[in-house]
Amino acid sequence: MSDTTLTQNTITLFQRKKLVSFAIPVLILAYFTYIFFAFDIGGLADRINVNNARTLISDTYSYKTHVTRDNRSGDLEIAIEGERKGRYAEGTAPDWVSLGDETVVDLGNGHVVTLGETVRYDVPGYGTITADPGSSGANATLPDGDVPDFISASKNRLMVTTDAGRLTITRNRTEIFNYSVGWELFFFTLNSPYYGMGVGEVISRASSGEAGAIWQDFWSNNMWRHGDVAWAIGETILMAFLGTFGAAIIALPLGFLAAKNFTPLGSLRFAARRVFDFLRGVDGLIWTIVLSRALGPGPLTGSLAILLTDTGSFGKMFSEALENVDGKQIEGITSTGANPMQRYRFGVIPQITPVLLSQVLYYLESNTRSATIIGAITGGGIGLLLTQAIITQKDWEEVTYYIVLIVIMVMMMDTLSGWLRRKLIKGDAQ
Repeated sequence: MSDTTLTQNTITLFQRKKLVSFAIPVLILAYFTYIFFAFDIGGLADRINVNNARTLISDTYSYKTHVTRDNRSGDLEIAIEGERKGRYAEGTAPDWVSLGDETVVDLGNGHVVTLGETVRYDVPGYGTITADPGSSGANATLPDGDVPDFISASKNRLMVTTDAGRLTITRNRTEIFNYSVGWELFFFTLNSPYYGMGVGEVISRASSGEAGAIWQDFWSNNMWRHGDVAWAIGETILMAFLGTFGAAIIALPLGFLAAKNFTPLGSLRFAARRVFDFLRGVDGLIWTIVLSRALGPGPLTGSLAILLTDTGSFGKMFSEALENVDGKQIEGITSTGANPMQRYRFGVIPQITPVLLSQVLYYLESNTRSATIIGAITGGGIGLLLTQAIITQKDWEEVTYYIVLIVIMVMMMDTLSGWLRRKLIKGDAQ
């Protein structure tokens, strides 16, 4: 090759590398430009509702008490989260509500609402808002001046939202929402004799022989449903366990069919591998939908969905592990006169056990999370309760409770999985 040709080739090579180094950033920039317009990132600011976000966040760590007056009959109802299960008995109320001919609701910091034929709301720094709800509408009267942003007023509806709470007036109903920090009724409901007791008094009652009754009131709490939640957590773990280990049991013998050193017949290997491709190629959520149509909702459907997907994944991993086993160990077992089953049992299985256990335990941990979503579709486990709480959009503290439990469940499964891996594979339980 002449020096001229070599120089020309070198120049061409450098030009090609320069073009590639220039083209890659241009392609990346073009891709992000496409994302910017395709996902309408520029319009994100217009779609964000800060007030809704603030309300959602506050709902995760607080609860609201509804004070509702029927403007037609004058009946008053006070309920935590507006639920019948959290309703105060007639004639009783929290200490910030004074019952009488006119009900006075003290929202704190000078915010006072008086409920009667005429509704009055004293807003510090603004003035007194009055309303005479009736068949003609809310009939609200506001202080002179411009209407502030925290008031939404029309003929038939008045809504006042302040840091102290929210007042809504229509022709038929007046409702006050008072937010308080905490998860009210988490331990005991209003009808429990232990509601409102301090920790020390509850412990004292438990020590004096009421431990069973205290636990029963807590466990059967019909607001937070601790018993149902515990059962749902158990269902979720069971779905993950049955699906994962069921897949491992099925995939192991099929893995031998897909391994070329154990199945000389190419067509059989090809068929086994395509089955694995098909099973893992369909996402677990798709299997869940298909199976729920065929078998109906329930935890068994979720377990089968996990089993089908993981059978494909395990089959591929196990077959690859089998193809990499040491043939000398198998030959040593064969030389003792062992039959084929004994050769597999003592010459093959011990070699792939670390890979098998490691992958199965990892998938068990991962499937614990997946079972939450699958349970939301199939109607089982903690996923169902989480979905129900989200759909109602009123008890976001319950959503937070379920999410915290799911995180704890995953952490515990991660810890258990790691301990089992160390114990079973390395023989180390530390």
